[in-house]
Amino acid sequence: MKRVFFLGATGTIGRATLRALVRRGHEVVCFLRHKQGQSDTPVPLDFGGSLAGVELRFGDVTCEKSLRDDGFRGERFDALISCLASRTGVPKDAWAIDHDAQLEALKAAKAVGAPHFVLLSAICVQKPLLAFQHAKLAFEKALIESGLTYSIVRPTAFFKSLSGQVDRVQKGKSFLLFGDGTLTACKPISDDDLASYLVDCVNNESLQNRILPIGGPGEPITPKQQGERLFTLLGKEQKFTHVPVRLLEAIIATLDTIGWLIPAARAKAELARIGRYYATESMLVWDPEKGRYDGAATPTTGTETLFDYYAELIRGETTAERGDHAVF
Repeated sequence: MKRVFFLGATGTIGRATLRALVRRGHEVVCFLRHKQGQSDTPVPLDFGGSLAGVELRFGDVTCEKSLRDDGFRGERFDALISCLASRTGVPKDAWAIDHDAQLEALKAAKAVGAPHFVLLSAICVQKPLLAFQHAKLAFEKALIESGLTYSIVRPTAFFKSLSGQVDRVQKGKSFLLFGDGTLTACKPISDDDLASYLVDCVNNESLQNRILPIGGPGEPITPKQQGERLFTLLGKEQKFTHVPVRLLEAIIATLDTIGWLIPAARAKAELARIGRYYATESMLVWDPEKGRYDGAATPTTGTETLFDYYAELIRGETTAERGDHAVF
């Protein structure tokens, strides 16, 4: 059993990780932010189970003093796990959370002598073109150079980000594809399988002082394969609509132009760039020597598949909390 300081518990991955920590018997201090503008009202934690062994503390995750005084309180911890991530990925949000807040947590952890930092990052930082990717990479560098033991986990695509079309197909609409639907591929990973892997990092020395790309079980799947299986699960005839990537490029160019007059359009342009990135780049390990993504080199873990998740959605056994970076 280890004593773990935990950040980012209100997200779907965070809640799954908290459950995994409790199942393993770790002692957990969970640091949560207050609702915006209401310092006396904490964000509710929809844990979905017993909080036995979890202590909730509240403060400002972007402030080292609050992390130190309200969070760590000078106490001993064996590890810090951070599932913090910006909600939108736009530059201001990305640098404030994916870099600055993580850096404040790193400083606070070092101040109390916490020896190990487990970071939830993202596999897309391999080819950084977007603000949130550069912010994540900058913090990864700071963590590696900090002197702490580190585990930098870079997961592939999440189930929730690939489930946005289940409802539209159920309603008889077509499945949308960029290009021919084979431009990209991924090894999707479930919240629970990723959470288990993150918690493994606490005790497994082979997962420490390493950058760890990780996907779910099985071979890489393309968007077209996702659509084909979804129609099969629903017992519907396949119906696809092909969206040209150049449409996204035209939207980005238009928003960039408007952004010179309307600042809010710049943020929308960045969101469109995020959409284009996910529509054109695979979520697999990148081989820089061969200049291609390598599915065989992308490690896997767990037992849950995306198509199992689709079946659960169709049966109404679960609901999809889609991320802000979902393309559809």
